Amino acid sequence: MKRFSLLTVCYFVWALGAHTLFAQSAARPNVIFLLADDHRHDALGAAGNPIIQTPHLDRLAREGVRFKNAYVTTSICSVSRASILSGQYQSRHQIDDFSKNFSPEALANTYPMQLKKAGYKIGFVGKYGVGDNPPENEFDYWKCVNRGQPPYWYKRPDGSLIHDTDTVAHSALDFIRKFGDKGPFCLSVSFKAPHELDGNPPTYPVQERFASLYENAQIPLPETYGAEYWEKHPAFFKSEENIGRVRWKPLFATPELHQETVKNYYRLVTGVDEVVGKIRTLLESMDIADNTIVIYMGDNGFCLGEHGLQGKWFGFEESVRVPLIVYDPRAARTAGKVVSEIALNIDIAPTVLELSGSPVPPVMQGKSLVSFLYDRKPKDWRTDFFYEHTFMGSPRLPRTGGVISTDWKYIVYTEHNYEELYDLHKDPYEKTNLARDRKSAKKLENLRKRYEHYVKAVR
Repeated sequence: MKRFSLLTVCYFVWALGAHTLFAQSAARPNVIFLLADDHRHDALGAAGNPIIQTPHLDRLAREGVRFKNAYVTTSICSVSRASILSGQYQSRHQIDDFSKNFSPEALANTYPMQLKKAGYKIGFVGKYGVGDNPPENEFDYWKCVNRGQPPYWYKRPDGSLIHDTDTVAHSALDFIRKFGDKGPFCLSVSFKAPHELDGNPPTYPVQERFASLYENAQIPLPETYGAEYWEKHPAFFKSEENIGRVRWKPLFATPELHQETVKNYYRLVTGVDEVVGKIRTLLESMDIADNTIVIYMGDNGFCLGEHGLQGKWFGFEESVRVPLIVYDPRAARTAGKVVSEIALNIDIAPTVLELSGSPVPPVMQGKSLVSFLYDRKPKDWRTDFFYEHTFMGSPRLPRTGGVISTDWKYIVYTEHNYEELYDLHKDPYEKTNLARDRKSAKKLENLRKRYEHYVKAVR
């Protein structure tokens, strides 16, 4: 009897330990974070775009949660990527150009390093984009261009060329094959596409297999394409040195150029979408899809001819809104949910950490999005956010700050003390600046005060 009791106790102790182990394993999912460069919010089938072909991202949205009001807090590559990694506004992480690196202390509080500390295998492929001395040796797998913009074409040993999107795909799949069965992993995948290839003029090099895609499509001109919308800008903004205007001329100055440029931009997005499909297929073939969270986001929006501009930087909706999809296979009940609340790039880090069961460092300013994935109503969710862009300055890129909600937008060009106020509910294309409208004076004053509050609060 004593022997039976001892065996019974031993069994229950073993079973309890096994249950705990399995529970911990289930609570420690793999995480894949996919970041496209300059992917604007509406260049997505799931967002209602009837022309672009993004079947794999659309499937991700059907099976996951799409945040239709997702924004970046600074619309430029290096700053946005630093915000994504750190969960912080630029004012706090202080990465405000292309050469600054995270300090060792700041790097330790990024989501990859926090997951490494928690026992995850971590990998990074594609465009790291923060500083000129990236932390290659801190990762278990690293296939990145360490400085500057990657090229679009690489030469193979046999002399043939391979597109950057395809090299990113090869590296991402290689990481999954190597680490998919070695405990929890976090893979960050960062595409160059659909970013332009810088040059004079800039170009959008696409893979040959997509070269004729959209050939017969008719891309509608933007609501704010006409010359009158460029003329509405203040004199300091209308400088011929404004980078957004410089790049507009060879790419959007005529309706024909607009057609060609947008089609190539869409082709690059479809190339990224193809990689999303390949990754998910591999996860399924390795039988790890059910415990792998996939998150997709753009690092900036992008003006495709709107307001007489090409590019990001400024506070227009086309520039600051991005696609964001979070797919957690464990949250089937919210599949296909579309969230209207504001989500930000600074929310990625705390979201990834909560999903992995890791603590969120107090220095992070973003909010976890996990409540939305499990249909729990979050308390005191934000109704607006702070926007800041300080890189370069006038005349090439006038510096901006502001407060943005889904209904109103306040933008101030800080070097010139020039204000813009838009009623996004009535004027979603930002055609009419209400900053000097007497009827909007109270709203303007309230948003000025809100902006002043944020300037102090986000540091």
